[in-house]
Amino acid sequence: MPICIECRYPVKTLYTEYSGADDKSSGHGVRLTVCKNCGRFCDKYVEHDNVVLFIDLVLIKPQVYRHLLHNTLMREHDQFDPSIIRLGILLLLFDVYLTWARIEKQTSSTPPTTDNNFLRLAQQPIVFQYVFFLILCALSTLSFHVSIRFLTSSPLSPLVLLGFIPRYSRPNSVSTALLVSSSTKLFPILMVIWEYDVPAAARSLGWAVVANNVEALKILLDCGYGTSAILATVGAISRWMVGRGILWVVGLDGVDTVGDSGVAADGKALWALIELGREWGGRLGLG
Repeated sequence: MPICIECRYPVKTLYTEYSGADDKSSGHGVRLTVCKNCGRFCDKYVEHDNVVLFIDLVLIKPQVYRHLLHNTLMREHDQFDPSIIRLGILLLLFDVYLTWARIEKQTSSTPPTTDNNFLRLAQQPIVFQYVFFLILCALSTLSFHVSIRFLTSSPLSPLVLLGFIPRYSRPNSVSTALLVSSSTKLFPILMVIWEYDVPAAARSLGWAVVANNVEALKILLDCGYGTSAILATVGAISRWMVGRGILWVVGLDGVDTVGDSGVAADGKALWALIELGREWGGRLGLG
């Protein structure tokens, strides 16, 4: 059942369509439903195109997540929407490209004697290399989704047993929320136009994706930021462990998929940003 994206009040219909309304995004022949609870339009994004949706996704607006997760992509019997399947494949391919470029750049900056395994991998046919990174990214992404789906939808979930969240009976909707909130991974397409530092770009994208994941889980599960942050953190740890395990098996344990030094630097930068925010918050409060 659709909801009002402003106040989450359930509604019967989001709009009334009149004759001649060939394209809802044009606004002709479509009358948006006004919410009886808050008095605003139930779903203003019915008249907006995909560019506006993507921009608001990047800006982490709750309304656009409610529009996509509750009013657009949620199917009966918890089935995946075809567009979500295409988005998942596209995100996986971009992840393969970014991971491949990142690991290749890390290993090329160290002496050749320490990278014998990667050199042997680089000497393999290009199809073999692509399949390796495809398996690496696919298993890492699968572990990310499986861990969060278990914590939200399994009756054996510690969070469910301890009463932190009620059991969510639509695990595919959880994966849909994670895929939609990971759409910022598509930004590496700019590397085709502008050349920039691959590891730094990957880490920045990682923080943006985590923030979007937390917001999407909060909106879908109707839980607090603390619970959604725990879910996103467990998923990220699972993905990191699987990626590290695969690299260790093939002898690339000295290569990190995100870079240990980069994580430490980003942690310090994040803490400095928090301290700066607290300082400015104190100044504004005194003012």
